[in-house]
Formats: sequence, structure tokens, C-alpha cells
Amino acid sequence: MSRLSNLLRQVEAKAPELAADLRREVEALRSRRAFGLNFERHVPEMVELPGRTIRRGDKVRFLPERGAPADSVDDRIWRVVAVRRSPDGAVAELARSASAEALDEVEHESPSRSCEELVVVAEFRDPIYPGLVSTGKVERGGNKPFHSVINAENYHALQALLYTHEGKVDAIYIDPPYNSGARDWKYNNDYVDSDDAYRHSKWLAMMERRLKLAKRLLNPDDSVLIVAIDEKEYLRLGLLLEQTFPDARTEMVTSVVNPRGRHRPGRFSRSDEYIYVALLGDARVGQEEDPEFAGGKRVPWRTLRRSDASSARGTSKGGPAQFYPIYISADGQIAAIGEPLLPEQDRSTTPGIDGCEAVFPIRDSGLEMNWGLTAPGLTRLTEHGYVRVGRHTPDKPQKWEISYLTSGKIADIEEGRAEVVAREDNGAVIAEYRDSKMKTPTSTWVRPAHNAETGGTLVLRELLPDRRFPFPKSLYAVEDALRFFVTDKPGAVVLDFFAGSGTTAHAVMRLNRQDGGGRQCISVTNNEVSAEDAQQLRAAGHRPGDPTWETLGICEYFTKPRIEAAVTGRTPEGDPIKGDYRFTDEFPMADGFEENVEYFTLTYEAARPVAHNRAFAAVAPLLWLRAGAQGRRIDAATVDFDVADTYGVLFDLDATQEFIAAVTDADPVTLVFVVTDDDRGFQAVCAELPARVEAVRLYSSYLTNFTINTGRE
Repeated sequence: MSRLSNLLRQVEAKAPELAADLRREVEALRSRRAFGLNFERHVPEMVELPGRTIRRGDKVRFLPERGAPADSVDDRIWRVVAVRRSPDGAVAELARSASAEALDEVEHESPSRSCEELVVVAEFRDPIYPGLVSTGKVERGGNKPFHSVINAENYHALQALLYTHEGKVDAIYIDPPYNSGARDWKYNNDYVDSDDAYRHSKWLAMMERRLKLAKRLLNPDDSVLIVAIDEKEYLRLGLLLEQTFPDARTEMVTSVVNPRGRHRPGRFSRSDEYIYVALLGDARVGQEEDPEFAGGKRVPWRTLRRSDASSARGTSKGGPAQFYPIYISADGQIAAIGEPLLPEQDRSTTPGIDGCEAVFPIRDSGLEMNWGLTAPGLTRLTEHGYVRVGRHTPDKPQKWEISYLTSGKIADIEEGRAEVVAREDNGAVIAEYRDSKMKTPTSTWVRPAHNAETGGTLVLRELLPDRRFPFPKSLYAVEDALRFFVTDKPGAVVLDFFAGSGTTAHAVMRLNRQDGGGRQCISVTNNEVSAEDAQQLRAAGHRPGDPTWETLGICEYFTKPRIEAAVTGRTPEGDPIKGDYRFTDEFPMADGFEENVEYFTLTYEAARPVAHNRAFAAVAPLLWLRAGAQGRRIDAATVDFDVADTYGVLFDLDATQEFIAAVTDADPVTLVFVVTDDDRGFQAVCAELPARVEAVRLYSSYLTNFTINTGRE
């Protein structure tokens, strides 16, 4: 090895990058294990950044000619040595980097290309200065924390999240590519096919890099990593988890996701997949209240307002007898039930009752529906406590939420399978099943709720009627898996860095609705298009970075619209979502969720503005995320300081006293950032802050705080 070290030093004097590549190869050989999981860890990854402005010092590739097939791409990497202006636009002067691929190249080859014909390449060992730019938001959750959706290469997003969430994540749920060989994932901008000799090695290298970062994000004292996988990589993944999380207690669950099985000629029809669970610290599998995950001890209620479009007022289903006013008093009691209105009668002509609101079955869109019961039937159920009045919603067309027990649930009570254990203030029964017992869940899950077709494909079809996402997870399966670990954590932070269509975020919203929690989900996904779409787009003359291409990417076409539809209760076309949620919490999908979501794109900032303190707008969302993603965000640097709902930023030490006073008066503020290179000045600020407040130092040069990939891969 000493001879090899001497040779490396000689190479380093002439070609530092090549020497670094060779040194990594040597270290990989040195670190190989005699036993355990061995694979090629040294294969570097890189990601293309379409649309990113070309700058001096960037690494770039040539874009293929428009209309050319994907295999015509020139995969050589060039370095931009200068950018000059021309009458036809910006032109980049290029040179080859000293790398293994360049050994056979003419050293002085230095072509020039229009910047429009180039795409920036970020290698995973290159220093990167990340930022976040907001691309929209949905706000229906009042002062609840925001869920975040980040469009990014997930390795870089995970590194950026180390600044905001290291050691703070309660649960990670991921559904990584299964490496089926069917062009379902890319390595270095190229699909990994079944005939790739390094297919498994590439998959393991990709996963290990990300799992190492995930480990740093998880709370070491009490957190969980959940990974869904099928039979193609489950053995290797199990070994990788054991090696990456040696102190965790790792278990595997078998889950039936396709009861009919997927036909495979000459083989068993596949009906299940596997879920690895790595428990860190004090994390434990929670008990369930019912042998069926989708059930529960408490007898469930159904929304009285009909949800299907065929039950709108004026349709034949239900008829005019099921459109009538229900008079609700200010204290949430049913004071009276009015007579049905004639089909042509305007509801505003209904007589009023003093101190009461007349409630009709009306969707948030204003569409008049029918009640699920006639007035006499509702009266009978009310007398027995089988109708309850829920939340007061004065800003919605339907001013109060009203629910009832269906005939099957009433039969459970009256025939003794369930018992009334209490009554609400409005007289509604609180009933529980007698034979429901707490039990430890088994490691084999055969649950109707986990069917990937009914709980995944069909649910997504209601949310995005004209879009087809391949193999979405069952919403209820993800919800159930998380429930075991975050039920007692109403403020849990959940991360999914293979977010796909956004099922994990959707599941977290359902969990919040069930117990009033304020859990937040961070979803990371890229904006790649499918192999089929890419082929069609190239044939039509489009390339990555073109608006038409980017619009069809997974983040823009599936993740963001799916989550927005779930929150608002409306499809991307603006129509109320049809159908109901099922199992644990049954209610119309059109009701949406009282949640906040913001969408971001990870940006790659230039070193010069970052070094000269002109990048605060780009890093501002990172500070907000670190402070809990709640309330107002400080988006611009001020002359002295700014204090938002939960955090503050001191830009000038001369304003320390005013800043301290403002923070002291703002009880919700628990975190402040102090921008300074003066260590003594920073300590002086810390000494005067209230005990509840954590101080974080931001160096004047943001390079020091936000550089990632420094020499790592």
C-alpha cells in the first residue's frame, strides 16, 4: 500500500481530481468486509439540473438535439471556464476535467456551446449551496404547522435537512424503487435495466448513502424507520439496515397488498410485500384496539349529508323528502327539524327560529345535497341519541357538522355487541364494542384496507381523475403503519424522501383529523417524467427543462396536485372530489382537511452571492423549517432584526437590546438566529435571552452554514 500511496501523491501533483477518484477506489478496497454485505460503494452519483443558469466553474453536459432519442446523449462532462455574451445569447467556453473518463481525450480540446444547449451537472462530491424557493401553498389549517413538499434530488434534500432537522425526526416512511429491472429508477441519469450487471450494486450504493443521512435525521432516543420493499431486494435491504443501524431493533412485516395476486407465468402469483421496521432508542410498537387495524373500540359515526353526486338536491336519489332544515341552537343542540322543501323552493325562504341556525346539507362548493335520512327518521334517531352535532363551521355553507349512526351500528348497540358508556352534552351516545381488546399486532397483515388497488389506485383516481400513477400505496396501509409509532406524538415530524404521489403526507393528515393532532410531514420527490412520457416528449422535440417536460414530472403532475386535492377536497379541475374515505375515519373526500401545506424547489445557489451575504432569501425557508414551519416566515434580511411567530433573526448586534425585548415579549418564540462572526458578541446575546429560547449562530458568510457535499459522496 505504501507504493500505491506514493504513486497517488505523484498523480495528485498533476491531476488532483483524478487522484481523488483513485484514492476513493483504494479506500473502498481497504474497507471491504470479509463477511456481510459487500458491494461497490465507490460508484459516484450525479444529478442533472435542467433550467439552472450556466455559470463559470459549473460542470455541464451537452443536451441532445431536439427530437433525438435518449441514447444519443453525449454523457461526457465538461467544465465551464468562461461565459460570454453573443448576439444569439450566452455562450460557454468549455474544457474537460481531469478525470478517468478524460484520459484518452485531447487535453487542450476546448469547444464552445450555446448555454441553451447545456445542462448543469452536480456530482455528489461537489460543494453545493442549497436554498429553497416557494412554489405555492395551501392554507386551511389556521395556526397549525405546515407540511412541506420539496422538489429535489433526495440526497441533496436530506443533506439540507440536516441543518433543519438533525436528530428531530420521529418517523421516516419510505417506499424506495423496487429495482424490478423495468426501468423504474435512474442512476446517474440513466435507467437501470434488468440486464445491468451492476444493478444490485448501484441500488445498494444509492440506498446506503441516503440511509446514512436518514439515520442522522432520526431522533436517536425514540424514532422509527419504516421501509416498504418487495422480494427483489428485501434480502439485501435487510443486511443493509443491520449494517447501517446496528443499534436498532429491526423487524420485518409481511403485508398482503394484492389479495388476488399478480399473475406470473410459471411462478407463484405475488400477493404480498415486506415492510422493514427499525426501532431506535425507546421506540416501541403500539398496541391496536381491534384485530382489524381499520376498526376501533369506539363505534364510528357517518356524516349525515350525502356525498355522492347522485344524491344532490333535485336528483331522483333521496327525493325532495331529504332536503329540509335542521335547527341548531347556539350550544350545539338540535332544537327542531323542519319540513322538507319543495324542489323549486329556495332555502332562504325557510322560516327561522330565534336563537337557532337553519342547517341544510350543502357542500363547501355551495352544491345542495340531500340528508341521509328523512325528517321522521332523523327525529326517531335523535330521540335515542343516535344523532350528534359536531363542529360549528360558520364560514361554510353548512354551518354545523351533523353525524348519525347507521342501522348496522345501531343494531350492534341494541343487540349487545356494543354498549353505551357515556353521552355527549347534546345527548348523543358514546358507544364502544364489548369484545374490542388491546392487543399486540402480528407480523402478518391481511387487511382489506391495505389492498393497493382499492386503497391506492382507486383513491388516487378520485383525487386526480385523469391521471394514472403506477402502483400507488394504499393510503390506509401507510396510515396504519405510522399509527403504531405516532399515536402518542400529536406533534410528530414525519419524513418521506421517496414521496412519489404523496401518500405519506395524505396519511399524516388523516391521523391528525382523527385525534386533532398537529403532526407535520416533509415529502421529498424529484420531478422526473416516466420512461414512456420521456420517449414521447423527446419525439415531439422537448427536452428536460422545457415547460412542457417539467409540467409532466412526478412532483408537478402528481405529488403537488394530489396533496392539494386532499386538503381542499377538490380535483385539479376544481370539482368536488367524489367518494368517501373508509375504515378508521369515514367521511366525504370532498370535505378535505384543515391543514397547511407549502411547496418548495431546492435551488443550487452560486458561491459568490452566498459568500457576500446576498442569499438570505434562499436560506430563509430553511430557518423557518428549523423553527417548526409554523406561522409567518422571515423572507428578507432587514437592517437590524425581525421577530416572527415562532422565531427571530438578529442581523445587527447593535440592535441586540431591542431584539431581546421583542423576543421576551413574544412567548411562542423559542428559537433565534444571530448573524455574526463575533463569538463574544454571540455569547453576549445568548446570555440575555429568556431560558426558553435556543440561539443558533449564523455566520455572516452563509457559505459556512449551508455548504453541503464538502468532499463527501
